[in-house]
Amino acid sequence: MTNQQILKIAMAQSAIDLCAEPDDFNKSGNVIVVSHENEGARRYLKLPFSCQLVSYGNNVVASTSPEFRDIAENYINKYPVEHLFETPHLHVLNDELMKNGQKICFMAEYFLPDVNALRALDCPYDLRILTQTEFADLYLPEWSNALCEQRKHLDILGVGAYDGNKLVGLAGCSADCGTMWQIGIDVLPEYRRQGIASALTSRLAIEILNRGKVPFYCAAWCNIKSVRNALRSGFRPAWVEMTAKSCETVDGMNNN
Repeated sequence: MTNQQILKIAMAQSAIDLCAEPDDFNKSGNVIVVSHENEGARRYLKLPFSCQLVSYGNNVVASTSPEFRDIAENYINKYPVEHLFETPHLHVLNDELMKNGQKICFMAEYFLPDVNALRALDCPYDLRILTQTEFADLYLPEWSNALCEQRKHLDILGVGAYDGNKLVGLAGCSADCGTMWQIGIDVLPEYRRQGIASALTSRLAIEILNRGKVPFYCAAWCNIKSVRNALRSGFRPAWVEMTAKSCETVDGMNNN
């Protein structure tokens, strides 16, 4: 695949997730659409959204329930696109959401592979391709980013780093939708800073592309280690998302 084809696939998937059109992300003006359940959306998303903002850099596409449409539209048309996903402006949106029982919950940056930079990286340990049947005994806290116990059926492929017979690092991918598989990565603390994460991530990305799927990688802005791994592994920033959830959901997460 070319970088242009990869980006086109990602935009098409975001359009399904948001109940929008792929071309909406390339428009010069912002776009508002009504969210509803949509077959083919990423399987971990809970639709309909109350308020979901997505930007590939050109504009913002807001997918909302009808009662939040005006709030989202007023917000995204008030400030420049490059400042809509940061404070202090986000306080304006959050204050309006809270009047209706919602809060800003998730904010993340998503990365796509740059085929001109992606290559298999080396590390000091043996790398092995793992399939779904080999994950059964790996649903442990140390591999909770690479694998998801709540969605075991989606964990479809992985690459493990082994020190002898000991698994010391694991990259796994989840078949979150028909065209794109999401990569997660874990390395045991005592084995970090040896290039294991980038070796696993790059190798898994290549394996995913070889299977005709698009690998993607998600990180919070503040997770510098994860962002650095994405860049070292041949990924580049592609889009950003902001998700609102109920106040009860957000408060529950903060109290855990």
